[in-house]
Amino acid sequence: MAIQRMDNVGIVVEDMDAAVAYFMELGMEVEGTAQVEGLFADQCTGLDGVRCDIAMLRTPDGHGRLELAKYRSPAVISDLPRDRPHNILGTHRVMFAVDDIEDTVARLRTHGAELLGEIARYEDSYLLCYVRGPEGIIVGLAQQLK
Repeated sequence: MAIQRMDNVGIVVEDMDAAVAYFMELGMEVEGTAQVEGLFADQCTGLDGVRCDIAMLRTPDGHGRLELAKYRSPAVISDLPRDRPHNILGTHRVMFAVDDIEDTVARLRTHGAELLGEIARYEDSYLLCYVRGPEGIIVGLAQQLK
């Protein structure tokens, strides 16, 4: 067997508190926090002098995890605008299933989220939308219709 499961998705942030609050508003729970540094961190990342704060969050069902990382050293590289469009190469969003998409969007707006486009209906199956939150992170929301 090649893999057992997807363990987590990692996102580098500058404002850890804002990012944690945003994902907690979605319903994620903080599993733990730590500072990572030393030879193992350098070897794993291919960087020198890594000093990084991390927060591991998990979905309520315990199956999905998100690792937020704030690099203290080396300095964060930020050469792209935070409001980059959805069709840029690379990771562009994390998708979450929600019970009430309109309520979720309203709650995330209190954390600075902006709706990209609008809430759209896909046939009789889903309501879907993308929101951009702290650090420019795009989150997809999907509400399954009964």
